Amino acid sequence: MSTAFDLLYSETEEELRSAVRALLADRCAPADVLARAETGRPHDPALWHTLAAEIGTAGLLVPEKLGGQGAGHREAAVVLEELGRAVAPVPYLTSAVLATEILLGCDTPDVAGPLRELAAGRQVCVPALPLTQAPGAPLPAAVRDTGGGILTGTVTSVADAVAADVLLVLADTGLYAVPTAEVSLTERVPLDLTRPLATVTLDGAAGTRLADPATARAAVAGALLSGAGLLASEQLGLAQWCLAETVRHVRGRHQFNRPVGSFQALKHRLARLWLDVASARAAARAAADALATGAPDAPLTVAVAQAYCSGVAVRAAEECVQLHGGIGMTWEHPAHLYLKRAKSAALALGTPGHHHTLVADFAELPAP
Repeated sequence: MSTAFDLLYSETEEELRSAVRALLADRCAPADVLARAETGRPHDPALWHTLAAEIGTAGLLVPEKLGGQGAGHREAAVVLEELGRAVAPVPYLTSAVLATEILLGCDTPDVAGPLRELAAGRQVCVPALPLTQAPGAPLPAAVRDTGGGILTGTVTSVADAVAADVLLVLADTGLYAVPTAEVSLTERVPLDLTRPLATVTLDGAAGTRLADPATARAAVAGALLSGAGLLASEQLGLAQWCLAETVRHVRGRHQFNRPVGSFQALKHRLARLWLDVASARAAARAAADALATGAPDAPLTVAVAQAYCSGVAVRAAEECVQLHGGIGMTWEHPAHLYLKRAKSAALALGTPGHHHTLVADFAELPAP
């Protein structure tokens, strides 16, 4: 029996959207994002504090008894949609979603303290996993416990590690919380300058054990599913900005004494893109609602959302660059930030091909 999804935004969700959008409009304009990216330090701690602590978005997934907002995935999806619209360089996906979901999945007394710190916005905590780690794929076994919680190993392509206070490390003996002061971070040059990557090297790093191996792996698997589903909302927000910005440009740009947007060929391209974005909105909202309600077919819904929204975000960003003409190819115009985010997000938490395979498996489609 199929699940009936609620794709509409509630009044509370719209109020949350307004608060986040107003903050980003004031503190995260495209020119500001580009300027910070050029410094090699894209994260804005002041912006993160306001978003995470003052607005309270860091604790949306955390129960009230642990200091959170007691909201859910639908509200977190709205935040990610707005962050995608602004290509905001904040560790929301990695800390407020992935790390939080891992800790919630462990459900042990040891995770209560870290969850309170995360919900209050006092700490940034990210999982020491490759950004490309996909739900349904084998988990890495790169870190081992040499005894007494002393960890050794290397994890590549860890997103937002440079902004983290604590890393969640999956080792052979369970899940460990490791302060970043205990590890060595080697920053890499990412395609998306707003989501920095680093190689994490643990050489005798001391960690606090939070869960046993079976519990830890189940928690990580659940977090990857939630992260992939909510990433679709970030991709949706990105695509919406690209469409709106492109329409604005072609309305104001004139050729042969006419707005270029009045030419039939461009009308058709933008109409197709509008349909793609509308479909992406339905897929992303369905994934968020399935995660929020614990729907039995949530894994299928998430795989559908990721398989579809990744491609729409890339197409929207490519159209934004192309239909802006020469200015769209310049460094000063923010279109390249959106294209790079779209391309990197298409690899994050599983490629579209991986999610297409999951759709076929979950829907029990015959092999070709």
